[in-house]
Amino acid sequence: MVVFAGQGDARRTMALLWRTDEPGSARTGPGPRPGLSVDAIVDAAIGVADEQGMAALSMRAVGERLGRTAMALYTYVPSKSELVDLMHDRALAELPTGYDLDAGWRAAATRWAEDAWDFYLRHPWVLQVSQARPVLGPHEYAVLEALLRILRDTGLEPPLVRRVVGTVFQFVRAAAQTVAESRQAGPETGVEDTEWWYTRSALMAEVAPDFAERYPTVHWLNSAAADSAAAAGDDDDVPYLVREAKRTFEVGLTVLLDGVEARIRPVG
Repeated sequence: MVVFAGQGDARRTMALLWRTDEPGSARTGPGPRPGLSVDAIVDAAIGVADEQGMAALSMRAVGERLGRTAMALYTYVPSKSELVDLMHDRALAELPTGYDLDAGWRAAATRWAEDAWDFYLRHPWVLQVSQARPVLGPHEYAVLEALLRILRDTGLEPPLVRRVVGTVFQFVRAAAQTVAESRQAGPETGVEDTEWWYTRSALMAEVAPDFAERYPTVHWLNSAAADSAAAAGDDDDVPYLVREAKRTFEVGLTVLLDGVEARIRPVG
């Protein structure tokens, strides 16, 4: 499921994101009961998405969580389209806005990526909000600003910094998405990862008994991975894909930052 941001009224959405016009914040006359606000609605919506996923998100579901009708929310948030933008930006407020550079840009960049990884796994629905059209909210810019400050410290020219930022963002999102989808697969399909893999591994031996001869390099890699897992004493309670995605994230981030470092100090 992909959700595109920026589908609501542009002026109304930007006003809500930047809080230049917050309805209901100081009502004294007739109107909605006190206690409801844009922030309360957005927090409730995040709660729905965290617990049930984006597919369950609706103005009605948010209203029920607040003990109100869906109609009561429209005074504050015009529609679900604007609500998604507000949710995305408010969730990003959890991320740090600055990192200590005393240990160097690389340590700070690693910490930024780890924080983003943890954030995406706390709020996997955020990964369903497409980056093709950014939300353009204050917290989205604060996250970008934090990473830009780190990479500016590398001394790389601005065009390259811009591309590295995009690469780091996309790398962390993609790695986290694998874990998020693996966690979602069992409840969605009714088949847990372990059962799924065991069933198909057994069938593979039947349908392709010559697998090792047909795909020798794949067989070599799988055998090496199995030996490595056995030596490491992997916890079988942790799904294979989750373990591998975490390791891919750690190794991939190291290699990515190695490449950045190489551009700073080219060989020769």
